[in-house]
This record gives sequence, structure tokens and C-alpha cells, in this order.
Amino acid sequence: MSNATKLSRRAILAGLPLLVAGCGQGPDGMEWFPGGGGGYGAIEDNGITVPAIDTTTIDPSLLRSRVSWRGTQKPGSIVVNVAERRVYLILDGGSALRYGCGVGRSEAVNFHGSAVIGRKEKWPRWIPTAEMMAAMPRYRAYAGGLPGGLDNPLGARALYLYRDGRDSYFRLHGTNEPQSIGHAVSSGCIRLFNQDIIDLYSRVPVGTHVTVVQS
Repeated sequence: MSNATKLSRRAILAGLPLLVAGCGQGPDGMEWFPGGGGGYGAIEDNGITVPAIDTTTIDPSLLRSRVSWRGTQKPGSIVVNVAERRVYLILDGGSALRYGCGVGRSEAVNFHGSAVIGRKEKWPRWIPTAEMMAAMPRYRAYAGGLPGGLDNPLGARALYLYRDGRDSYFRLHGTNEPQSIGHAVSSGCIRLFNQDIIDLYSRVPVGTHVTVVQS
């Protein structure tokens, strides 16, 4: 066996642990993508440490996975299924990346149809709406806005949905309440684990088409 062949075999064998660590089997038996920042471990992001998530306590179907997709949406687009509490990024070849999400009891139910991502922000500033402040008076303390950070309800990233060039005030964003993923909570739009919204943010540009369905 030549030295070049031996070197090639050693390189392949050395790389196998990295390949195994980079993906695994998701809840549907399909490949799981850790994505930006190394799955659900702690992430150092813009000077902020995003805490790790203990995935052993979470429904596996809420974790980021590659799944089959039979819809008609084009690759690169996003589908938010409010009733399922799932977000799908459509890929080539009849598959999609699926993310678990939490939804608001009113905002999410009232929004449906098509939109585009009109703006993207890292560690966005949060300003509660008048409706939120009326429903939850404690939010009035933040009427002037809350800077981005771990205590901010929008989490690590926000994707702002627009219609006809105007902000719809509907967002896909992170969360400082990871236990709310998979549930309908008192207020908010579509929230994902911070690790997942960081991953999704990195994959989609401004102008991405988003479809929100209620069932």
C-alpha cells in the first residue's frame, strides 16, 4: 500500500468522529442538523452566552430535524403551522428542516396567509404593543423598549414579516422561556428556541417567502 493511500485512509478514519458528531437520527429517523452554534449546547453570540438546553426533558419532535415534505412551496421558503406548533424551512429534494415553536394565544391565531421577511435583527430591541400592555400591565414598564439580551422576550434573533412593504407586526423570534416551546402562551408571535432561531436566521435572507397556516 502506498504512503498516499495510507495517509488518505488515516484522514478518512480520523474524520469519522467529526461526521458522527455532526449529525444524528432525529425523531423521524431522519438526519438531525445541529446547525449554527453546535446544536442545543451553549453558544457564545455577540458577547452573550446563550444557555444550553437540556434536550432530555423535551419532546423529541420539537427538536430541529430533517423531515419529508410533500407541499408545493418552493425550496428556501418557510411554512409556519400554528396548530402543529412547527416551523418548516423547505429544502430541495422533498424535505424540510422542522423546528418546534411556541405561539401566542391571540397574535398567532389572528395572522395567516403569505408574507415575506422584510427585516432581520440580531438580539433585537423589544417594544410591547398597546394590546400586550393592556392585557399584561407589567409590560408598561417597557413602553420605551427593552434592549436585546437574555431577558428580552424576542430572544437572540427576530425575523420581521412584511406585507405589501409594511411591517405586519408578526415575527418569528427566539425566547427567554424555552419551556414555552410547543405551547400557546399569553402573548407573542412565533417563538423558537434561541439555538433554532439562530440557525434559521443564518439560512434565510430578507425577502424569503413565509406562509402561515392555522391547521
